[in-house]
Amino acid sequence: MSKPRVFVTREIPEAGLELLRQNCDVEVWTDLLPPSYEVIKAKVAECEGLLSLLTDRVDAELMDAAPKLKVIANYAVGYDNIDVDAATARGIKVGNTPGVLTEATADFAFCLMCAAARR
Repeated sequence: MSKPRVFVTREIPEAGLELLRQNCDVEVWTDLLPPSYEVIKAKVAECEGLLSLLTDRVDAELMDAAPKLKVIANYAVGYDNIDVDAATARGIKVGNTPGVLTEATADFAFCLMCAAARR
């Protein structure tokens, strides 16, 4: 039995990629610039999974081009870039990474308070 195919639209921390590679056939976009919408659509055509970032548009047209797609994971806090209704209608599970920016937000808030205290 072959492993499910997953397209990852950008390089993410190696720990996350290693988890994916244990159970999936993973292709990671490694170019300096992000893939275009058309490239993503072509890459996910034969995939069961897509790991996207907030800047990647994942709409009904893209999902229609990927009939095997079962999972969309967004490496972001939100999922405004994903047409969740279209995914639900197609039985595609959608996930995100809530809390991924919690520590960074706290650090930034603390820095702002320090800057305000110093005037």
